[in-house]
Amino acid sequence: MTPLSEKTSFYWSVRRELWENRSLYIAPLLVGFVAMFALAVSTVGIVERRRDVLLLDPAQQRARIAVPYDAAAAVLIITAFIVGIFYCLDALYGERRDRSILFWKSLPVSDRTTVLSKATIPMIVLPAIIFPIIIVTQFWMLLISSAVLASSGLAGTTWTRFNLIEHSLILLYLLPTLALWHAPIYAWLLLVSAWAKRATFLWAVMPFVVVSVFERIAFGTSYFGLMLRYRVAGYTAVAFALKANTPIDSLSQLTPGRFLTTAGLWGGLILTAIFLAAAVRLRRNREPI
Repeated sequence: MTPLSEKTSFYWSVRRELWENRSLYIAPLLVGFVAMFALAVSTVGIVERRRDVLLLDPAQQRARIAVPYDAAAAVLIITAFIVGIFYCLDALYGERRDRSILFWKSLPVSDRTTVLSKATIPMIVLPAIIFPIIIVTQFWMLLISSAVLASSGLAGTTWTRFNLIEHSLILLYLLPTLALWHAPIYAWLLLVSAWAKRATFLWAVMPFVVVSVFERIAFGTSYFGLMLRYRVAGYTAVAFALKANTPIDSLSQLTPGRFLTTAGLWGGLILTAIFLAAAVRLRRNREPI
């Protein structure tokens, strides 16, 4: 297969995943609409609350006013993470279950291309989908709150204390670096999807539960559990310079140098490569269920 045809096969493989998995963009869109509706409901009494907020110091004003917008972004990011998890669990298992693997293997598309195209979805495509959805959601939330506050002359207080452009730049850094941090999780799930004959979620989770419980009972320690927690939720500690209970609201808080030199990142990427290579090998040898 020539390099050009390999690239073409990869491109159309990614397109196929988007065609067959509409939840990749429908779920975030629905959550975005819910966030906008929730803000619209919360505008009842917003004028009085805004006047109270304006009595605080500037830093507290920014933090309090940004709460619903940051919450919407956080919920959408969590939604993308959950969608990515379930997508990976079914990505290679589903084609064996419905026997469509026989058809896809008949095409001139290598197992490596197929697995990498599926790995691209949670690591690259989902962040690319979620970014504009978050920006548009926050923009419409700003318009809704401004429309309600316009009669009181406080509409501008939201725009001056929530910098949408700066938050967009922070998000542009956050989403790809978070995808890199979670890459071994997605790769592990793809590996389980390529191996398991049933109950992929249990096979993906139970080994870690068993090891954690064994360590706790046998040695009275929780190092393995702390390692898992670090992989899932330890991202902000290395990607941002944050003080206790402070929101991410400034470009000065970004620490890309520290993130890129963290051993946890590169160790995770090495595991990602190992898991994906194993998934390619398993797909090559696996038969329909």
